[in-house]
Formats: sequence, structure tokens, C-alpha cells
Amino acid sequence: MSITARAFWVTSPGEGEIRDVVLPALAEGEVLVRSLWSGVSRGTETLVFRGGVPDSQHAVMRAPYQEGDFPAPVKYGYLNVGLVEEGPAALVGRTVFCLYPHQTRYVVPASAVTVVPDSVPAERAVLAGTVETAVNALWDAAPLVGDRIAVVGGGMVGCSVAALLARFPGVRVQLVDADPARAKVAEALGVDFAAPEDARGGLDLVVHASATEQGLARSLELLSAEGTVLELSWYGDRKVSLALGEDFHSRRLVIRSSQVGTVSPARRASRTYADRLALALELLADPALDALVTGDSAFEELPEVMPKLASGEIPALCHRVRYEHLNKSA
Repeated sequence: MSITARAFWVTSPGEGEIRDVVLPALAEGEVLVRSLWSGVSRGTETLVFRGGVPDSQHAVMRAPYQEGDFPAPVKYGYLNVGLVEEGPAALVGRTVFCLYPHQTRYVVPASAVTVVPDSVPAERAVLAGTVETAVNALWDAAPLVGDRIAVVGGGMVGCSVAALLARFPGVRVQLVDADPARAKVAEALGVDFAAPEDARGGLDLVVHASATEQGLARSLELLSAEGTVLELSWYGDRKVSLALGEDFHSRRLVIRSSQVGTVSPARRASRTYADRLALALELLADPALDALVTGDSAFEELPEVMPKLASGEIPALCHRVRYEHLNKSA
């Protein structure tokens, strides 16, 4: 008997719907996963939802289990936590994380799922993909003991980076954001907070994640001589202007990019994506990271919720989607 599921699709820029899906028969080496939670990464997913992925980036922006093509119709997402119902004996009954879109059930190779440690609640594990991005960013940034650091942009990625930096010995970390509400998140993560105009300068490293040209300009202003800005922002279809004719050269400042999908061979040649994700899930044992989840809603509500997330009507870092009430046939 075929197994059915339901999935959220972006049907056109700014609009979405839930569609019925018939799952393929389970093959050897595959798992059937029933979703428990998924997460909406507000920055990237709302960019996709509004149709803002540039033509030149369609291939780069594809999610591992995306269906359809940009701008739409497309099934997109990559923060899913579920329970393995069928598959290899070692995985049946285990809670796993997978880079899968918002769907009630799905079939993937067993190698595509990562077991969530018993120390990490399933509802927090939806953050694994973003914390993995933060791990990769810090491998690129290579902060040192005692560094003076700011994270400019208190979105989901920026807050994840700040949370990990808070664990570094002797490091002074300040989260910088124009939204004063982020002060409570910073406090929960154990880092200082400042508005952009009040941020302390003379820094060794600034991690920029605001996705605004004002934020990038301010990041450069906060550096000490020969300091580095690690650029994490994804600008999508927006162009960014930056004044480099003042003291950028005389102070020998550096702007370095970090790419979410790859590890620099010069930095961590032996580390794989699986290594990063496993580490991210271990780090999620810290309950302080619950501060990154700012709301939740039922799966069936996604067509109404996504436009509100995209417009900012629902302010969010990670918005969580719950599936636990769905019946066995869905």
C-alpha cells in the first residue's frame, strides 16, 4: 500500500500551498521518516518565498531535497527533525535531523539523516543546520583566545555565531543589532548587546550577518588596524555599495567571505559536512540556544504564516513548525 504525505510548496512569489504527496516505496538502505518538527530559516526561506533568488544563484541555492525550480513552484527547506519509522534496524525509532523541506513524511537514504543525541530535545534540534553554519563560519574566522569580537546582525545565523563565541575563553563578544528586542536574546546567550551607534570599536574580528550594506559599513568601522570582517550575509538579488576610499587601505582591513556549503581546505581539510553537523548537534545540548526559537505554528498554517514571516509581521529568528498532532495517514 502506498504511503501518502503532505508538503508545503511555494506556488508563486509570495504565495504557498500544501500539496498531497505519494512517497516512493522504501528501498534497501533508505529510511521512512515521520516529521516531528521543522524550522523556517527566516532569512533564506523568506528570500525564496518572495522570489528573490537571483538567476545566477539558482543552482547554488538549491536545497538537497528541493523539488521544482526557482522562483516557483518550488518545495524548499532544510531544517527537519523526525522519527525513523522504517529502515535499518539501528535507526528505527531514532530521532534524526535531515536537510529536508516542510513535509509530514519522507523517504531518503539512511546516509542523509543524522541521529540527534539523547541530550538534545527534538524541538531544539531544528537549529542544527544553522548552528552548523556557525561552526563553519568560526572555522573560517579562526578567533583567538582573548579576541575582541562583535557579531553585527542578530538574526538566526548571527545569534548562533554569538552563542558559540560565548564559549571561547577570554573572548569579549558583543551582539550588535538595530532591534532593541535582540538584547534579551543576547542576554540569554551570555553575550553583551549594543545598538549599531553604541557598539564598541577597536575589534580584532567582526562577523557580519545583517545582510545590509549599512551593517557591513559599520562592521568595518568597528575594526582595529588589520582587523577582519567575516562576511556571512546572503544578499540575494540586492546590490551592495561600500565606501572603500577612506581608511580601508591605510588600516589594512580585511573582508573575508564564508561559504555555508564548503569548508576551506586550508582551514579544516579533513572535516566533512557530516563532521560539522554532528558537532552542531552536540553543541545543541546547551539550553541557552532555545532563545533562537521565537515562535511556532502548526504545519497546516504555513500558507498563512509564511507571508507574515516574509513581511516581518511575525518577527522571528527561527520559526518552528510542529507536526505531532497529525494522524498516521499523513
